[in-house]
Amino acid sequence: MTLPHSWRRRTASAALAAMLAGGSLAGALLTAPAAFADSWRDKEYWLNEYGISAAWQVSKGAGVKVAIIDSGVDGQHPDLKGAVVGGTDVSGSGDPNGQKSIGAKPEHGTLVATLLAGRGHASASPSASPSSTPSSGSVGTDGIVGVAPEAEILSVSAWLGSPNPAGKTDQEQIPQAVRWAVDNGAKVINISLGSTSPDWPQSWDAAFLYAEQKDVVIVAAAGNRIGGNVQVGAPATIPGVLTVAGLDRNRMASVDASSQGISIGVSAPAEKLVGGLPGGSYEDWAGTSGSAPLVSGVAALIRSKWPDMSAKQVINRIVSTAEDAGAPGKDPIYGYGILNAEAALKADVPEAKSNPVGSIVDWIRVHRRGDLSSPTPEPTSKPSSPAATLADPTVPVAKAPSQADTAVPAAVVIGFGSLFVAIVAGASIQLRRAYRSSPELPEEPATGVVGVVDPSTPK
Repeated sequence: MTLPHSWRRRTASAALAAMLAGGSLAGALLTAPAAFADSWRDKEYWLNEYGISAAWQVSKGAGVKVAIIDSGVDGQHPDLKGAVVGGTDVSGSGDPNGQKSIGAKPEHGTLVATLLAGRGHASASPSASPSSTPSSGSVGTDGIVGVAPEAEILSVSAWLGSPNPAGKTDQEQIPQAVRWAVDNGAKVINISLGSTSPDWPQSWDAAFLYAEQKDVVIVAAAGNRIGGNVQVGAPATIPGVLTVAGLDRNRMASVDASSQGISIGVSAPAEKLVGGLPGGSYEDWAGTSGSAPLVSGVAALIRSKWPDMSAKQVINRIVSTAEDAGAPGKDPIYGYGILNAEAALKADVPEAKSNPVGSIVDWIRVHRRGDLSSPTPEPTSKPSSPAATLADPTVPVAKAPSQADTAVPAAVVIGFGSLFVAIVAGASIQLRRAYRSSPELPEEPATGVVGVVDPSTPK
């Protein structure tokens, strides 16, 4: 999966340029007018059916920062007020706080954020507006409530899915976003983005390695078949990343909203989802872009309950408590199984010796042959070329051929050519004599048609 040739780098860049289109289900967003949100809360079937409400008896994500690398999060949405505590823009086209909605799907980041850490809002009444914010530490009765309603959001805005007016590519934005999130205290990073290529630029290695060495959980969407992602694409193919596949309303693998691949770790709802839009309204939507924040929210619940638990143990707790589905054991459609938030927070889970979804440390050591003894620093300047250790190669000088060199080969060629002509002429004379002395045979007409035997004709 290395990128040694420029054409592979160009292919990866072209595939990654449509990341948001791969991360959300194309055509699944259904326009809905702004409305009081009590009816939207009723649509969140996953809260009870996937053990999330029961998990809140243990944790609601307090004290955990979750970075959302996406199109920007509207922190003024009624269900996100007070939830966004920081952010940045890595595109050069957004606002410095990461809260301007940008890119091909500007609403995408706010949809993701409300599913992950929405706090709802107070019920409408003569003395309270629909945009009233619940008191600190509580959840409003209306609107969208996320899996980790007490977690804090870091919004990292990136321009993806269409040409960036600032000119920065995804190859530049993604590693910068990951590093910023790690350096600003994120314990979980959600990347609801996908591509049609399993490869990733080598420039991403150092950033994802940095996150792993700093003990940060990264969760990524598997991508959607309807968006062109039949197989899981980067960054969900990076070892150490917890990749999330999508389920339909019947807990089966979603036909439209889930890719498949050996990197899938767990499955979560991807159809009949709801979320908040920039400006304060709501919408129905679908895709593994929504599955990922549900799992990121569970990771935040775990890290809030056990602040000292390592990232690999957090991931192990999620996948080892998942309910097996599909082929027995881990498979490329459901991963380790279906998300069970209550079990992830309450079950007795043995400690894992290694990260069940792999390690980019091992991958780089094998495929890039890197030295990973210490955290990778941010590259500051282009390294100078080392002095040459071998002498410059010498090229033989061509010499003009002498008369003797050219005359002898020419004589040899002419002699053998004459002998060959004599042999062919003699053979022709002998064949003509033999043909004249042989009996005549009847000539068959050359029709050029292959004869077909009719099986119905008696012989």
